[in-house]
Amino acid sequence: MTTGAILWTVFGAVVVVVLALDLGVFHRKAHEIGFREALLWSGVWVGLAMAYTGLVWWLHPKGASKALEFLTAYLVEESLSVDNLFVFLLIFSYFAASSQYQHNVLFWGILGAMVFRAVFIVGGVALIQTFHWFLYVFGAILIVSGAKMAVQNSRTIAPEKNPMLKLFRRFVPVATDYAGTKFFIRRDGRLLATPLFVVLLVLETTDIVFAVDSIPAVLGITRDTFVVYTSNIFAIMGLRALYFVLAGAMELFHHLRFGLSAVLVFIGAKMLLGHWYEMPVGVALSVVAGLLALSLIASLVWPKKMNDAIKE
Repeated sequence: MTTGAILWTVFGAVVVVVLALDLGVFHRKAHEIGFREALLWSGVWVGLAMAYTGLVWWLHPKGASKALEFLTAYLVEESLSVDNLFVFLLIFSYFAASSQYQHNVLFWGILGAMVFRAVFIVGGVALIQTFHWFLYVFGAILIVSGAKMAVQNSRTIAPEKNPMLKLFRRFVPVATDYAGTKFFIRRDGRLLATPLFVVLLVLETTDIVFAVDSIPAVLGITRDTFVVYTSNIFAIMGLRALYFVLAGAMELFHHLRFGLSAVLVFIGAKMLLGHWYEMPVGVALSVVAGLLALSLIASLVWPKKMNDAIKE
């Protein structure tokens, strides 16, 4: 087997085995995810990502540089995912989805995201390779997205206005009550979608919107399909556990959006200036990590209550 085939095989095996253990063994029965359990699973996924970084360093012909690309892409995607958790919390609250069923929805949502991300990544790489000028389009998208993120207090979403949800409800009747972890039920000879499936549909379509930011951001780090996809998947796989870790402490990271905004603008500028200056991956990693660290430190130094008091 070639080095690339080995890395893809290991990646696929890790994802399949851990997902099977996650849903088939540890979460076979729906239950509310506690903080300690979520923290443990977050540690597992971060540990697996770091171990895979080491494997890339060891096996890949361009070991050090590819490992740095993977680590930088993973950090960018994971950071953007944290911002998305605010919206996931809003969606679950809007549909009054019980906390014991949220893990199941996120599990299937991430499986769908794996498919959509693959399509977007392959398409994005193909566009850049065929039309090099598209790199500048992605760069401009990131700068605009970063600027919008800085001036908006938070990402907003109106589930009732979701076009995919409106289209779905036109053709499929939806039950008024939940039925455990079931997505579809049959009543009086009619097949009905449960509200849990509606939640899944909104989460999935929302992730597609988020991919407009995250995929170009990672392509600003590397155009290697292998690095882009594997780093994306490792990041979103750990998103479920991270959601339950941070769900009760979202307000602590109120300055994170400024760090993410700066990261998007930085990567966008890097893409636009790439023709004249090819920034070393190590430098890009340091800048991204530094911007995120500063935003987290600012959140702790200037808590939200203090900010609110100043505004008032």
